[in-house]
Amino acid sequence: MQNLFPGKVPIYVYFFLIAIALACVSCSSDEGGADNPIDNPGTPDGNVFEENFVLDQGNKLVNYVLSQADYNKFIAGEGDFAMVSNKVYEYFNDDFDFIFILSVETEQPDGLYFGVTRKIKNDVEGIASSIYDNTTTYGSQGALKSIIHMPRTEYVRNGPFLHEIVHYWGNYGLIPTTVGGHWGFASVGGQLGGFDQLTDLGSNAYMANVDGRDSFGTFANGGNALAYGNLELYIMGLIGADELEPVMVAENPVSTGSGTFTADNIRTITAADLIAEHGERVPSVQNSQKDFRGITVVISTSELSEEKIESINTDLENFSRKGAPDQWGGLFNFWQATGEKGSLSIDITQDNIK
Repeated sequence: MQNLFPGKVPIYVYFFLIAIALACVSCSSDEGGADNPIDNPGTPDGNVFEENFVLDQGNKLVNYVLSQADYNKFIAGEGDFAMVSNKVYEYFNDDFDFIFILSVETEQPDGLYFGVTRKIKNDVEGIASSIYDNTTTYGSQGALKSIIHMPRTEYVRNGPFLHEIVHYWGNYGLIPTTVGGHWGFASVGGQLGGFDQLTDLGSNAYMANVDGRDSFGTFANGGNALAYGNLELYIMGLIGADELEPVMVAENPVSTGSGTFTADNIRTITAADLIAEHGERVPSVQNSQKDFRGITVVISTSELSEEKIESINTDLENFSRKGAPDQWGGLFNFWQATGEKGSLSIDITQDNIK
């Protein structure tokens, strides 16, 4: 047996959290105003824009209370993303790269995705996505990259939060795949699937795993339990082509069990190959955005309890922290998952409010 990946990636803690079923369709933001906190009106509810649209006192989330019918549409996979985003821009400036919509389901709804990303625009060249801008439909004047919906607030901590964020950049045909929108049977070993170790068993049979585990996922790899892969960091603009590792892609793969598959061939795609096919990434790593901003909208049919708000805020703070999260048991936040190369701000300041 030929080991095509010498050296084994160590594993410290492994939680197989979720199998993510995902349907994927995503101007630089700064952190100005961080020293200008919101002057809440002093009510227990926080900053009340409307009776059903309230910014919590922690300035990390907006609770948007919907009718039962509108809320149920999200649980059925038919939620009105534009309704939510346009409501956001009634009261907030166009300062956000991402809008995160969280439902408050206590269990994963049957037949529904664990998370979904709606890509609103693309202004990055070289990642196999066309250039387009649908921001005005969603109330933005150009800043909004994507809108993400997850049916449970717990998925901020457990995932697929990291997975959904990177869907803004891939996979839209950057490398061949038999798993639409994801890496499939390829050595990316990241949030959108793939392995990082491959063994040739002979006779066109292979065994692969990721992060020292017994197998790998073709469209996900265990929620927030895995950092972004090398190719994912490249398409995000966090490393340059000089740091991009070759990617092995199985041609005509067929799964034969957990971590095993057959394929006609294993093709190696180099950084030069990717650039020759798709062009250089523009903006380059020297000019790319590294610091992102999101706004979290928690939808519900009644006002959130203080206990629920506190729980969500704790997870949001941990996920967006430039440092290790508290007691996450080996799960990654955004800063860690990017190799400390990127950051995500979720705090809402006075300057964000119209």
